[in-house]
Formats: sequence, C-alpha cells, structure tokens
Amino acid sequence: MMRVMKIATIIVRVLLGLIFVFFGSNAFLHFLSMPPLPGGTAGLYLKAFLDSGYVYVIGVMQLLSGLLLLIGKFVPLGLTILGAIIFNIWAFHLLMAPEGFPPAVVVTLLWAFLVWRYRERFASLLAP
Repeated sequence: MMRVMKIATIIVRVLLGLIFVFFGSNAFLHFLSMPPLPGGTAGLYLKAFLDSGYVYVIGVMQLLSGLLLLIGKFVPLGLTILGAIIFNIWAFHLLMAPEGFPPAVVVTLLWAFLVWRYRERFASLLAP
C-alpha cells in the first residue's frame, strides 16, 4: 500500500508540476493562442493584468513552483506558492468567470492530495 501511495505521489507531483510549468511558460512564449477577452469585469481584470505586466509575475511564480515540483526538491515551498496561485484562480472564477471551474477543480484536487501527502512538513505552521 505504501508503495502505491509513493508512486501516486510522484505521478501527481509531476502532473501538477507539468501543468504549472506549461502555463507559466506560456506567459513568456505565447504558444497558446489568446482568445478574445471576455466582457464585463472579467475582461477589465484580465486587460489590467496583461497591460500592467503582472501576467509575467504570475508566470514566473507558476514556472518556479512547477519546476520545484518536477525536480522534487523544496516541494512544500512549491505547494505553498501554488496555494496562493490556486486561491486566486478560485477567487477569479467565483467572482468574475464561473465557466472556468473545471480546471480549477482539477488542480485543486491534485494540490490537496500533495499537501496531504506532505502534511508532516506543514504541521509546524499549524502548531500553537
């Protein structure tokens, strides 16, 4: 059973790492075509995000955290950074663009599994 969980942890860690390396790299390499901005608040938010260059800050953080997961070193640090990114993904979709929930659910489940598997590394954060 422990061997299965160890293999599952590696698979999930690599998968989540690849997802964030892929999308973090896209901020700089633009290999995914950019769809037209949505209307309303979501479009205004994304326009400000792109025009200000903040998309590059998030891209670097996604790339860094994804690489930490792929390398397998400092995984708790990578998960901590991703926690903030995933929180913001959820906030965006809850408040402005609910149609994007499926990918948010997938990365959240993968992230939660890894946090659970590395829970002993986070225990001191919750100690009184």
